[in-house]
Amino acid sequence: MIRIRPAAERGSTRISWLDSRHSFSFNRYYDPAHMGFRSLRVINDDFIAPGGKFGTHPHDNMEILTWVLSGSVVHQDSTGARGEIRPGDAQKMSAGTGIFHSEANGSATKELRLLQIWILPHQEGLQPGYQQIHFSEADRTNRLRVIASRDGHDGSIVIHQDASVYNALLDPGVTVNHPLAPTRHAWLQVARGSVSLNGIALREGDGAAVSEESALAISAQQPAEVLLFDLG
Repeated sequence: MIRIRPAAERGSTRISWLDSRHSFSFNRYYDPAHMGFRSLRVINDDFIAPGGKFGTHPHDNMEILTWVLSGSVVHQDSTGARGEIRPGDAQKMSAGTGIFHSEANGSATKELRLLQIWILPHQEGLQPGYQQIHFSEADRTNRLRVIASRDGHDGSIVIHQDASVYNALLDPGVTVNHPLAPTRHAWLQVARGSVSLNGIALREGDGAAVSEESALAISAQQPAEVLLFDLG
């Protein structure tokens, strides 16, 4: 079973420096039909104007991933972590018992686009933590490259949940496949371009919730970037 979350039906937040699209309920956007999928709680597609900044604010009991699509984001948090996140960098904060952080567009002239992803942890009250790992374009081209997982396999970011996150950069005509165990579910997010998922057309910004499927075939119709979440 595959259920599509069309890009045009997502919630939105628009202020002077931020244009954000919400796949699931977030902040002032509330839709009881879209509260998340399995342990996946938030996917925000954020366009941040030059000089735009999320000021210092708190989080707790959440695994927070940042994936930059274009531009760069300057980060600092209460664990002492600070630095710049660019395309290909997977960044994770385990908010745990509580963390404060800020994020800003690293450029005064160029727009920043990123996906902000929240995953519920397997338990509350964990120690806060930070991790950042770079994955090259070559390592993600025409293959599903794991970038986050519970056990950190294949050099991926460690998250405190039975979930794995994959990224792929796909050339037109290329198909990548992912087996899905009987007890597993998946969410596919089209970050850029267009693909088909088991023959169903998806465009940029679309998401798809997958259950009771034994395998996924993701085929690019044009140059595309996708994120795949394999969820318990």
